[in-house]
Formats: sequence, C-alpha cells, structure tokens
Amino acid sequence: MMHVLANIGVKPSGNYLTCSLIPFFTDFVLLFMMVSGFSLCCGYYDKLKSGRISPNEFYSRRYSRILPFFALLCLIDFALDFNLDTFYQVYANLTLCFNLLPEHNIEVIGVGWFLGVVFLFYLLFPFFVFMLDSKRRSWLSLALAVGLLFIAMVRFGAPGRSNIVFDAPYFLIGGIAFLYKDRLAEAGGRHGIISAVGVLLLTVLYFGTRGLVGSWYLKYLFELLMFTAWLVYAIGSHDVILNNRLVRYISGISMEIYLCHMLVFRIVERLHVERFVDNRNILYVLTFVAVLAGAICFSHVVKFHVLKHVPLVRVVRHK
Repeated sequence: MMHVLANIGVKPSGNYLTCSLIPFFTDFVLLFMMVSGFSLCCGYYDKLKSGRISPNEFYSRRYSRILPFFALLCLIDFALDFNLDTFYQVYANLTLCFNLLPEHNIEVIGVGWFLGVVFLFYLLFPFFVFMLDSKRRSWLSLALAVGLLFIAMVRFGAPGRSNIVFDAPYFLIGGIAFLYKDRLAEAGGRHGIISAVGVLLLTVLYFGTRGLVGSWYLKYLFELLMFTAWLVYAIGSHDVILNNRLVRYISGISMEIYLCHMLVFRIVERLHVERFVDNRNILYVLTFVAVLAGAICFSHVVKFHVLKHVPLVRVVRHK
C-alpha cells in the first residue's frame, strides 16, 4: 500500500490513513526481519549448534530460497532498461552480497534492499548462534546491540535500515523468541485473550504517542517493543485470525509478493486507469487491489510452476 501511495501519479486525499498510517507500513520490513530471525532459528539453530548441517548445505539452501525469484526480476528489469549502469546493479544484486558495498543505492528492484540485509544476516548467522548460545547470553547480546546502536547514533550518525547495526536487535529478538517459543506457545494458549488485549493496548499507545516522542532512539525502542509484542502474540496464537489457509498461503509467498509488486505496479500504471476513474480515492484503491492481485498471481505462477522446473533449485530444496 505504501509503495503504491508513494508512486501513484494521482494521489488520494490527505488524511490520517494516507499521511500517517499507510506510510508507517514501510516499517513492516523490520517486523519481517524479526520473523526471519525466529524462523531461521527454527530451521537451523539446533543443527548449527550441534554441527548437524554443513556450511555448504546451509548457504546452498539460502541461495536457492532467495536467488531464483530475485534473479528473474532483475533480468526482467535489465531487459526493460538495458544499459551498462543497470548491468552493474544487476551483477551486484545477483551476488546477494551487495549490502557489503560501501555505497549500495541500487535502483534495480529497489525494494530488494532488505534482501541485502537479510542475506548479510545469513552470512553472520553462525555468529548469531554464538550470541544466542544461552538465554543469559542472548539477553546480554541484545543489550549490547541496542547499546551499539545508541553509540552509532550519537557518535557516528544514525544508521539507516539497510545497516546491520540498525537491524541486529530485530534479528536477535527473533532468536530470543525462538529460545522461549515453547513457554510462549503455552502461555498464549492459556491467556490468549489477555495477550490480545495487551497487544492491542500497546499498539494503540504507540500510535497515539509516537508523534509526541521527539527522540529518534526512543521511537526506535518503542517500535521494537511493539513488534516484539506482535511476534510473541503470534507465537502463542491459536485463533483463526492467524491460523487459517489464506494466511498460510500468503505467508508462503510473502517475500515474492513484496519483491515483485513494484514491477506489477509499473504494468498497472501503463493501463492508465486514471482515464476511467475520476475519484482519486477510488483510483488508489483500485490500483492497489490490481497490484496486489497481480503480485499474488505472478508470485504463485513463478514459485510453484516455473521455478520447480529449474534443476538446481529442485535438487537443493529436496536435500
């Protein structure tokens, strides 16, 4: 919604929804990083800690999960904008290591910047396992990461979201949630209503006070706390809201939807729907629905019907 709002030619009317709430949705990528930390620990924490998985197998699976779909998008973008600068950016993208570059303002699949952060997290994951070796060490690691971010802000300049120092607390909280997942799931089952009410109140408090908080660092900590509450609630949730076929389906292609939605937007943009719709609010809604539907269809077809025929992807995923 936020990317459509930022790029659509005819803007909808200004109100709380379009000026405050939808722009906030860009921060959901930080929640995604927290969930990534949790999910990666679910799959690989115990295996890495016990030595039951090799570095080759770990990184092969990470590349096979991300690269094929992302590479297809990059090649489509390269075909649409065929020049040397685009080639440089596509080359950097395809390594998935572009977050290591000193300057990586990459416009090819611009929303893919978060992949650079996530893949850097994958590169550092063995170190994260070390930082999460015990519950006591994990809390100490989180405190050090939050402190390092504060020092970076006051001494070296506030890092952006594409910097691992900015994102490390989110990944670490995801790992800490993994260490407590059994207790959280049990508590959620016993106190589901209390948990839901608590999360709702915290969320309302966040949105009601974030305009009053002047400190960038305090805003960061408050949002970190809110997203942590959301994750904790999701781990312990047994209700139909987060446990249904539609949610499971969308979650299975959520990364693909995020990566391709701007490509789909450029296609929808060329349809010039504004010629047929005068109301700018309705135009925005129709454009968003078209982009979302197109991104879901594209992601489904490519992931489940195209990539499964790529031999390397098929072999690695079934090891």
